[in-house]
This record gives sequence, C-alpha cells and structure tokens, in this order.
Amino acid sequence: MATAIQKNGMKHLTNGALNHVDNVSSLERAGMHPDSKDVMLAEEQEQPEIQGDMEVRETEAAEMEAPEIDIVINNVVCSFSVRCHLNLRKIALEGSNVEYRRENGMITMKLRRPYTTASIWSSGKVTCTGATSEDQAKIAARRFARSLQKLDFKVRFNNFRVVNVLGTCCMPFAIKITSFSVRHKDIADYEPEIHPGVTYKLKEPKATLKIFSTGSVTVTAPSVAAVQAAIEHIFPLVYEFRKERTPEDQLALQIKKRGLAGNKRTGNCTGAFPPEIVPVPDDDAMGSDDEGDASDASWN
Repeated sequence: MATAIQKNGMKHLTNGALNHVDNVSSLERAGMHPDSKDVMLAEEQEQPEIQGDMEVRETEAAEMEAPEIDIVINNVVCSFSVRCHLNLRKIALEGSNVEYRRENGMITMKLRRPYTTASIWSSGKVTCTGATSEDQAKIAARRFARSLQKLDFKVRFNNFRVVNVLGTCCMPFAIKITSFSVRHKDIADYEPEIHPGVTYKLKEPKATLKIFSTGSVTVTAPSVAAVQAAIEHIFPLVYEFRKERTPEDQLALQIKKRGLAGNKRTGNCTGAFPPEIVPVPDDDAMGSDDEGDASDASWN
C-alpha cells in the first residue's frame, strides 16, 4: 500500500495515491480533489505577498504622513569694515539712496537688488540688514563698499562676517506652551504678560527660539546652519505637547502670512517682524578696525 512520506512519521492513504507531504497540517487535505488542493496552495502563496504589500503600503503612508517643515530665512545681519575714515556729510550730499541721521551719528544707504539696508558710521564700520541668505548678504556688503569707493574713499573690504540670522517656521500642529514651559522650566521662560511666546535658549547650537501656541517658531542664531540645527532640536520636544489648532489659531496664522506677503510685495525687509525679535547687533559684535588684515578683497 502506498504511503505518504512526511517528516514526522507515516500515515496510510485510502485512495492509493502517493503524495509527498511537507507539513503535518496538510495531511488533513490528502483526500481532497486535486483542483481544490491547487486552489488552496495558490491562496497560501498569495497570502505572504498580500501581507508584504500591506506592510509596504503602511510604510509609505507613514512616510507620506511625516511632516515636512519649511524654514524661512527672513533676515541675515552682517558687518564689515572699510578701514578708512568716512565723511558722512560728503556721503549724504553726493551719495544716492542715502539718509543722514545726524542724531545717531550714522548714514543709512539702501540697495534695490538685493534689497538691503546698510548703517554706515564715520569710523568705517558698516552693518548690512535685510538679506535672505549668507551669500546674498556678502554680495550686498561688497556693493555697499563699491558705492563708497566711487565717492573717492580709500575703501578696503575687510572683516566681513555674519552676525545674526533670523529664521521662522510653522509646526504642523498647535503647541501647549504652558505645559511645555513647565516641563522645561530650567531653559524655557514664559511670561504671558510680557510676551505671548515661550523663550527657549540653546547653548549648543547657540540659538534663541520664540515658541508660540499657534505652532509658529522664530529662531535667532549666528548662522543659517545653527537655525536649522535648532529647529531639528526643538521639534521632538514640542511634539509631545501638540494639540489641534483652534479657529483662533488658524486665523492668527492667516493674518501673519498675509502680513509677511504684504511686506514682501512692498519691499519692506524689516517691517515684517515685531520690534522685539528683529536682530540688531551691538557695537561689540561688529568687529574692530584693529583686527588683522584678513580681507576677502582690497581695492586700490
């Protein structure tokens, strides 16, 4: 009598056919019609493929649901020195696009492309604001220096450096800033009567963040790379305190976006930000004329 060979033993078959059985559970189907067995085997082969497809789809869906945060660089502040004394009165009379602020002892000069504003002191120190990238800030600084050279000053472009960068981003959720400030009370400072946002200061990377309940985050850092690193650091911390946006939060975000778009259309580089968060460097951060002659270029 024919037998079905299996790994765990032997069992007699009633139909006299010789069948090789790889699994003990398949012995119960040994008496089935061949067509029925083929259908069941095909279904068993399809099940792993279906499970694999479902896992791939779930992974793709999770990746699609992962939020992408756009960081917008709104202002880059840089400073440089021309290493010569500047006659502010002469610049005011002969220069173009200038405004002489005698009470402040300085002159403001503006460029249209890139749209930036320079504050010029008689000592030769110049601060440039309004650029949206580090490369754009350097181009604007060199154009200001060239404009001063055309006024017969012995200008040498020296000690250029980026002083401050202002960046903003919007989280895809609202934030419970009260709970967040309580959890991180050692670093976070929240005074709702003074400022509506939480002030969060980082030492590494060096940055100061303003976190608002609408999900908007403002970052002030010494470089663009530090701004990005600060956002990557703060995202998992605020994610724990996420909440659904209320209609008031959505309205506030829409008003803010319209204000930013309006300022871009009118060409106002600094009016888009509240006065308390506009990065303005102090005199110590502008460099000194006594530093080494490590200039990027010099003009004779």
